[in-house]
Amino acid sequence: MRVSPLEGARERRVRSGEVELCVAELGDPGRPTVVLVHGYPDSKEVWSEVAGRLRDRFHVVLYDVRGHGRSTAPRPLRGGFTLEKLTDDFLAVADAVSPDEPVHLVGHDWGSVQSWEFVTVARTEGRIASFTSMSGPSLDHFGHWINSRLTRPTPRRVGQLLGQGAKSWYVGVLHTPVLPELAWRGPLGKRWPKLLQRLEQVPAGDYPTASLPQDAAHGAWLYRDNVRTRLRRPRPDARAHAPVQLIVPAGDVFLSERLYDGLEQWAPHLVRRTLPARHWVPRTRPDRLADWITEFVDTVEDGRPAPAATGRHADRFAGQLVLITGAGSGIGRATALAFAAAGARIVAVDRDGEAAARTAGLALPLGARAAWAETADVSDESAMEKLAEKVAAEYGVVDVLVNNAGIGLSGSFFDHTAADWRSVLDVNLWGVIHGCRLFGRQMAERGQGGHIVNIASAAGYQPSQALPAYSTSKAAVLMLSECLRAELAGQGIGVTAICPGFVNTNITSTTRFAGVDAEEEKRRQKRTSRLYGLRNYPPEKVADAILRAVVRDAAVVPVTPEARLFHALSRFSPRTLRRLARVRPRL
Repeated sequence: MRVSPLEGARERRVRSGEVELCVAELGDPGRPTVVLVHGYPDSKEVWSEVAGRLRDRFHVVLYDVRGHGRSTAPRPLRGGFTLEKLTDDFLAVADAVSPDEPVHLVGHDWGSVQSWEFVTVARTEGRIASFTSMSGPSLDHFGHWINSRLTRPTPRRVGQLLGQGAKSWYVGVLHTPVLPELAWRGPLGKRWPKLLQRLEQVPAGDYPTASLPQDAAHGAWLYRDNVRTRLRRPRPDARAHAPVQLIVPAGDVFLSERLYDGLEQWAPHLVRRTLPARHWVPRTRPDRLADWITEFVDTVEDGRPAPAATGRHADRFAGQLVLITGAGSGIGRATALAFAAAGARIVAVDRDGEAAARTAGLALPLGARAAWAETADVSDESAMEKLAEKVAAEYGVVDVLVNNAGIGLSGSFFDHTAADWRSVLDVNLWGVIHGCRLFGRQMAERGQGGHIVNIASAAGYQPSQALPAYSTSKAAVLMLSECLRAELAGQGIGVTAICPGFVNTNITSTTRFAGVDAEEEKRRQKRTSRLYGLRNYPPEKVADAILRAVVRDAAVVPVTPEARLFHALSRFSPRTLRRLARVRPRL
């Protein structure tokens, strides 16, 4: 039987005015205190997976907000859930669990909304060391955001207002009398766990608790007591007096990313992160949240500047584990270094161990949180299985996998031997299959999403007399990627096929030419390398395209002008490509 992460928690009752709050504590009280505040329609158990990961490093405190879980509700309910009274509750909890030291505050959904109040009012100054916000804006900031778009409308700003209005449809419903209470105590309360599992991929466990219908009915007053008042008259002085870490789930169906535009004016010491997830990240991505909370708290405690997003897409990839095969040179090395500049943790894999080590060494000064080199031949199933086991045991489950390793082979079809075909397919296709099967399965079993990038080629959709084996292998990678994308979409795992054209990498100098002697092969390698050098399309541009593709969850990305042209022709005029393929290349 699985042990709950909250097993062994110490519970106490803390009085705040007319209510008693149920407070749970984990970890050593002598360590820095992290207070986790839940949202709507949750109870403190929404944080159990995150708390379990933090308990060895910190004094972790969770409490049921008034009217939720095992905390009592105010009487009457109307007027009992104002932000002022919620602030009283927070101060009562903070004074009880950490009377002499400020606490590190973490809030999700309405836990974040009320925590923005805590960190921006004068009476809490000195009691909060840091604040990590997710999926819940300050109502004051939201009010100013709305007013700025109403007073200075542009097509884009009006579109942002309408978009957020559509996402916030439920707020109006929760303001209606009686209806929300009836729904939550009736069919909605019964179906809510299944809805979360289906729509948000929230795993089953100790959440939600049996108190959900009552919690949700009481929690409707959070909206009724606060939303209209604050949006109409937002405070002009709602500036944070502690460092803030903002975590934005990119797939949040309730809140637009644009809602946080301009947040720096309200939170001067702001660190922004973007997470490829939906709204309920405490349940779907507890590992990433725990890592980011730990890192942020440690920097504040040590008096160091909070980690800033400096590289491109650093808000998206900082701290993520990225594994790249064929990372010893070319596109693989450029991709590893691009992810490193975005603050990722890098696993550089190559059959040339020294080349992989050089890539890892270059990654660290660029900003990688960590970098490791691993030696493996992607065509060797046993070696890849051992690699997957080692990476999972020592570094964790990979967030982004880039199957890049590949080899080239040129020549006519009848000059290709069976051994030639096997060597190309073993690396270019089976290497991708091994990576997707082993690391993709780990992503799926973790149940918290991820992304797979398979490096195909424009040769995968442009037929060529000179590249029958290579083109076949890359076409197979392209179709494999499409099949996997369809299968894994429901698990939050994106799959992208990158299709470069002529890129200046060392694959040209190592490409084999079938049907010729060693001297002629060397001559052709030099000629091809010289032509690609004159074209001089750098691998760094492919790496940039890979990062953009992951951020956008693109399906197929042609890179280089000729790759885009061939891709368009393959869709709209395939006969033209077939005619081009009949032109015999000069080698």
